[in-house]
Amino acid sequence: MQTTTLERYKLPVRFGLGGVPLGNEFAVITEKVAYATLEAAWSAGVRYYDTSPWYGLGLCERRFGNFLHTKDRSDYVLSSKVGKLLKASPHNSAKEYFPFTPSPNNLVFDYTADGVKRSIEDSLQRLGLDALDIIFVHDLSPDNPYLPSPWEEQFEIARKGAFSALTRMRQEGIIKGWGLGVNRPEPIMKLLDVADADVCLLASQYSLINHENALHRIFPAARAKGVSFVVGSSLNAGFISGSQRYNYGKENYKIPQPIIEKREKLREVAGRHGVDLRTAALQFSAAPDIASALIVGGASEQQIVADYSSMQVKVPAEFWAELKQRKLIEQDAPVPA
Repeated sequence: MQTTTLERYKLPVRFGLGGVPLGNEFAVITEKVAYATLEAAWSAGVRYYDTSPWYGLGLCERRFGNFLHTKDRSDYVLSSKVGKLLKASPHNSAKEYFPFTPSPNNLVFDYTADGVKRSIEDSLQRLGLDALDIIFVHDLSPDNPYLPSPWEEQFEIARKGAFSALTRMRQEGIIKGWGLGVNRPEPIMKLLDVADADVCLLASQYSLINHENALHRIFPAARAKGVSFVVGSSLNAGFISGSQRYNYGKENYKIPQPIIEKREKLREVAGRHGVDLRTAALQFSAAPDIASALIVGGASEQQIVADYSSMQVKVPAEFWAELKQRKLIEQDAPVPA
């Protein structure tokens, strides 16, 4: 197996920018704000950027590309995703997925080998760049309500098509690595049994709120296969830092009471130790040895600067000890040194 983790690219503090907000998923982000956010990330030293055709149905890739095409391609790492093709139409359904996007595109799921090749070519055109480093097969997961058939059927299509095609591309040097980008554990566990992946995007599965399954099941299985993780949504789509949503989906505003209560307990401990809870959450998600990188979504330059600065702060050991003593995090969960 070819071991390809993001650590080999020497990313500063293993920290990257995810493009969900810059695809206008949660609100309208103007062009001025979007490029100021990207500039702030670059100025802070961020050199890993993760995007997708899905984020705003092309909007995020265009914004990332407009910014990054002026930079030396060898200075940064770029990942995007496959499985969803975009087709422009004057009668498109883009706003059914993203109410704030100006995209003219319809969405077509395609996890075949030909679909993967087409998706990468389309992404490179939108980005205005000549190469991608990492490819994630996107949202091939039981929580995706838009799949045209049950996720297991789509997974089998990907196993025969996307997975084989991406493995060949890696062998030919077209990409440096590939894996899944999903919000649920089942597809990752299945992938580890059937394909030779390198790195997966683990979103919403390793945070202060929810990490037990990833810690005890997914991480050991991935270590055995030499697969590492980019950890995403460490704030559970902003919930830990105060947002009135939890993770993703049209009903993410329906937050279970136990989740709200756990956030309050975390805030209480953080306040007692003078710790910013957002800072603690980001550092916690980056702590496992199997985490090659942490990506955060930035909607403004102030957010990027705050998140990047959080990675430099020393969180007292007593804070982590109390979280374990109160069973708010797992006893064997790695914490920042």
